[in-house]
Amino acid sequence: MMCAAMACAFAAATASAAPSVYPTGVTRYEPARAWNGYTVFSGQDGKTHLIDMNGNEVHQWQHVGFPPVLLDPVLAGGKRGNILLQLANAPGAASGNGLGNKAIGELDWSGKVVWQWGEGAQDAYASATVQSTGSPQGGVKQHHDWRRLPNGNTLVLANQVHAVAGFKAAQVLDDVIYEVTPKGDVVWKWVASEHVEEFGFSPEALKLVRAAQPRNGATAVDYLHVNNMSVVGPNKWYDQGDTRFHPDNVLINSREANFIIIIDKKTGKVVWNLGPDYPAIGPTSVPRPVDQIIGLHDAHVIPPGLPGAGNLLVFDNQGEAGYPKVSPGMFPHSRVLEIDPVTKQIVWQYTAANSGQTLWSFYSAFISSARRLPNGNTLVDEGMNGRFFQVTPQGDIVWEYVSPYFGNSAVGGAGKTVKTNWVYRAQPVPYDWAPAGTPRSEKPVAAQNADSGVKVAGQH
Repeated sequence: MMCAAMACAFAAATASAAPSVYPTGVTRYEPARAWNGYTVFSGQDGKTHLIDMNGNEVHQWQHVGFPPVLLDPVLAGGKRGNILLQLANAPGAASGNGLGNKAIGELDWSGKVVWQWGEGAQDAYASATVQSTGSPQGGVKQHHDWRRLPNGNTLVLANQVHAVAGFKAAQVLDDVIYEVTPKGDVVWKWVASEHVEEFGFSPEALKLVRAAQPRNGATAVDYLHVNNMSVVGPNKWYDQGDTRFHPDNVLINSREANFIIIIDKKTGKVVWNLGPDYPAIGPTSVPRPVDQIIGLHDAHVIPPGLPGAGNLLVFDNQGEAGYPKVSPGMFPHSRVLEIDPVTKQIVWQYTAANSGQTLWSFYSAFISSARRLPNGNTLVDEGMNGRFFQVTPQGDIVWEYVSPYFGNSAVGGAGKTVKTNWVYRAQPVPYDWAPAGTPRSEKPVAAQNADSGVKVAGQH
């Protein structure tokens, strides 16, 4: 599913060539200017890693997550170090492939399964499986995101393959959201195809959406490829009376269609949207109206207590997507955008030029993420290259890490298996979310081959 849907991005991705040998681990680190904590991510070795600021692995789980979500202890009954991961995949299905995903669950620090949901789980987890009401047939098919709610339920983004009236394709790879109780009961469900006319498509674009066909040998058309889901959460807009931003509402974004929407939790209706159509990218000054976003990831409302709280933060890949297709142009490069959701203006952005680099030296045509940190820095996952870095509001890179965990992948190999260290998402983790006594290191690392603190383009 993931490989087929992302194939359109890889031609553009080749514009950013990397060296055949390059450093891994932490390549630079300024403790006084960085936000200091852990980072959790799933590597291409099929495991999930928790690292400290010097890149030391301080903990490991023997499963991957799509993505892994290390839980705030408040959402895990006070337990530190509990994490959401995928548990069982269909035989021959790559981990992280939504269609092959049979079971998901919560693991504690020791790796013990403390909660699980999904039919068809492997025998090793059968005793932990709870039969659910309304569970999807043949497994959960979770992909790209999931969130633990304050009420103890879990919000799960999943796939559903079915015929949809009005679509030319015989089968549609649809996106569905379930709210699941700890006992496994589905208490809320939302299906994307039931709201396709609410997403902001023009009549001409809607015709293209419904005429879309499967690609690269797929049997169902992945017309939206929703790659992100979050809960709006507490915010100033709702406090000021704007009910579109109710904390319980759900935010998703579509990679294939270039939009972000907010779903009213009570009615299922779309109450706010950005895109799918934008003006061309022009002047880079801020604030300015949102311009052409392409193939975005990880859109979410910045939580209270963090700089920029209430604004949207989004990783704008600048891959290739849209109805009709929009391409990134001569010098493809990714951006991180902070957007005022009421005025729909960009109020802050990051590109490699903000760090004194060529634009294309920061580019990930697919996957990737960006998270605001308590000191105002932003943790960026340049996923295609397995590179994470912290950037200050002014564009200074004060921490950088390149994943050393490589594995075989068919993605990006033009039909051949290749080695990759790509990372779907990186999550910053406060020290006190891990059990007491978890080791950590904060030793400065001087940047190599750098001039005036600026990383040499292509070093990663």
